[in-house]
Amino acid sequence: MNQNPGSADPSSAGRGSARSPENTRSARNPRSASNTVRRLIPGSWLGWSLVILIAAVLISGFIRVAVVDIYTIQQQSMWPTLHDREKVAVDKRYPDSHGSRRGDVVVFNGEGSFAPYRGSSEILARTLEQSAHWLGLGSPEEIFVKRVIGVGGDTVECCDDQGRILVNGEALDEPYLPYTVTDAEPASELEFQVEVPAGRVWVMGDNRAHSVDSRALLGAPGGGMISEDRIIGRASHVLWPWDQRRSIQEVPYEQ
Repeated sequence: MNQNPGSADPSSAGRGSARSPENTRSARNPRSASNTVRRLIPGSWLGWSLVILIAAVLISGFIRVAVVDIYTIQQQSMWPTLHDREKVAVDKRYPDSHGSRRGDVVVFNGEGSFAPYRGSSEILARTLEQSAHWLGLGSPEEIFVKRVIGVGGDTVECCDDQGRILVNGEALDEPYLPYTVTDAEPASELEFQVEVPAGRVWVMGDNRAHSVDSRALLGAPGGGMISEDRIIGRASHVLWPWDQRRSIQEVPYEQ
């Protein structure tokens, strides 16, 4: 009898459907495949976590270098506006195309003027100070914070018959001082008259009796004026302590 061409040889079917030992083990032991997946997933998450961490560090670094940085106040010269150990946000886009503005509180590098030059022998100290700054533990010793009183082209002098500082002959109203200015208690105990060159600023601390500022450098090279290219930025907000956070108000006067 002829076989039906459409029928299959049982032995052939058996051979065609046979599974490899590996497939058989996987089919019989589904845990093996799931364990393989588990081994792969942690590595994937670790890789992505590392990428995210590096990206966050790079973005944070760019922001702190080019946009806004955080500095720790380590002096009493700006009291009561700023207090020792407070952390302030510093806008590094300042000064802008309009230059520095009278009344602004600025952070600047005073090396060579307010602080002595430090040679290459102190590179370790510089590195440690910069690391502490990036970690929010302190600021380099050559960093200062003061208020801009005069800008390029101004004549600044102390004082009129009411004890007020004059800028271009106009008396300044200084509400940020810790006392009321009078002829008996002037805005500065030291009398002076200076002309501020272009590209420089005359700075003073709000705590006038306890501030080493432009007045202390009269007669020194530069005459106490700070070059604008030494300005790091404008202090805009107090960020820490948390319960003392506030904006640093801009002074309303303008010459």
